[in-house]
Amino acid sequence: MDGVLADSEPLHQDVIRGLLAEYGVDWRPGEHDPTVGLTSVEGFSVICARHPLPHDPRRLDELYTERVLPVLRERVTPMPGVPDVPRALAARGVCLAVASSSSPAVIDMTLMALGVRPLFQTTVSGVEVARGKPAPDVFLEAAKRLGVAPDACVVVEDSERGVRAARAAGMRCVAIPCGETRHHDFSDATLVLSALPDLLRCSLLA
Repeated sequence: MDGVLADSEPLHQDVIRGLLAEYGVDWRPGEHDPTVGLTSVEGFSVICARHPLPHDPRRLDELYTERVLPVLRERVTPMPGVPDVPRALAARGVCLAVASSSSPAVIDMTLMALGVRPLFQTTVSGVEVARGKPAPDVFLEAAKRLGVAPDACVVVEDSERGVRAARAAGMRCVAIPCGETRHHDFSDATLVLSALPDLLRCSLLA
């Protein structure tokens, strides 16, 4: 979702940076952000291991979620091809799901703000499964909820961790790097595209 449907990674990072600044932490990971693709609790666990903070990762996640939801509602913007591409795929009869490391509340707010929630038959959050990306759990659960075999699924991802998760699930994976992930290693992807609209001409979805 983030970086594929929504240009939301910078918004998330701004909120995290502002929250941590209140505790004297200048969080600027740049291109090599170790939290990309993780659930927010997992991300805060990484940050807490590097910086002394007055709260545990779960409390930081609660504070972050309270702050990011209104930001997403007011400021999230679609990636190129949204909503046209998911709308066209749905019209073809393709079953669509969102499988994201974001929390259920963040997923719902983002899809609602983009106006695309009705196009997706189900959503799965990384907090709803035992293991987050790069484990395959979130994608396998999405396939299960759709009633589709994993080898019939095509995952669209923007991060190396997500691509690894898709391949571990036995699914084909189209990588579409975003601005924050262009330096990632996408060698495990089935195909790398430059933008979401290219997906409509992709033979994997024929």
